[in-house]
Amino acid sequence: MAGHSAPATPILKDELDIVIPTIRNLDFLEMWRPYLQPYHLIIVQDGDPSKVIDVPEGFDYELYNRNDINRILGPKASCISFKDSACRCFGYMVSKKKYIFTIDDDCFVAKDPSGKEINALEQHIKNILSPSTPFFFNTLYDPYRAGADFVRGYPFSLREGAPTAVSHGLWLNIPDYDAPTQLVKPLERNTRYVDAVLTIPKGTLFPMCGMNLTFNRDLIGPAMYFGLMGDGQPIGRYDDMWAGWCTKVICDHMGWGIKTGLPYIWHSKASNPFVNLKKEYNGIYWQEEIIPFFQSATLSKECNTVQKCYIELSKQVKAKLGKVDPYFTKLADAMVTWIEAWDELNPSENAATELPPNGAAPKK
Repeated sequence: MAGHSAPATPILKDELDIVIPTIRNLDFLEMWRPYLQPYHLIIVQDGDPSKVIDVPEGFDYELYNRNDINRILGPKASCISFKDSACRCFGYMVSKKKYIFTIDDDCFVAKDPSGKEINALEQHIKNILSPSTPFFFNTLYDPYRAGADFVRGYPFSLREGAPTAVSHGLWLNIPDYDAPTQLVKPLERNTRYVDAVLTIPKGTLFPMCGMNLTFNRDLIGPAMYFGLMGDGQPIGRYDDMWAGWCTKVICDHMGWGIKTGLPYIWHSKASNPFVNLKKEYNGIYWQEEIIPFFQSATLSKECNTVQKCYIELSKQVKAKLGKVDPYFTKLADAMVTWIEAWDELNPSENAATELPPNGAAPKK
């Protein structure tokens, strides 16, 4: 425990790690100090490992650069992207906590319409600790929020909800647009604050953004692989979306939920749309094949752990998307390497969340 007396122990203080990928000094943490300082940080340094990253005083953190990744994973380090924020998933792998909050270093504290600062992590924790409703849509959105409930006609048998695996937050100011949209709307800013949290329905995919995201590592951690992106790869800026598509298919199979909406962060700077277009070009073309692939992907009853689900998905990626481009064969192999590396670093978790034989979602 800290030496000074805190007013109250922050919720999940010893059960949550904050993962931040970066290539620069982390001055942005000063703004987040009131909300994030009590928690342990895992900083994944991308790019030149000889560069020294400054972290503001008083934060409890561990920092990994490329040399550390190579030392810890050996040959399996090939599955961790270089010169791309996809490297953040290494932090998920080395964490020993139940929950992960990941945030980008250009994300600042946002304010709600009344001018009050938003404690994004607190809202994420509320989302992740309350159930989801993936099997039947509630028109008042999250029924577990104060002042809301299940509406007339909502089946009582489903009101217990499902475990929440992921809480996906949004952004004010710079929206998370692709390069073509950035190019045609260079001045567009998101000023709409929608006070809502929704469960994404079963069978529906979504574009997951990794810059303001929390997930239950014990439940879904092994599926949160951000793929092969950046240096030496024919694609970038699809790392979080790849993880999101894989995760959603697996959550649907396992009977877990994913929420999106609150909390908002303030996304401070737009990345260069021309640089982004070069990174995204193949992805924009390939996603017309990738999306139907995930929409039709099914997993067998034998897949009763996330690891088994992920390995089966990797085989389907190789068989079906391998025909689209050789990159997907390489990615499918990296998905297997990722699971092997995850199990090596987390040996006791291999069968941590097995579905019971009847196929029902496990109770908390």
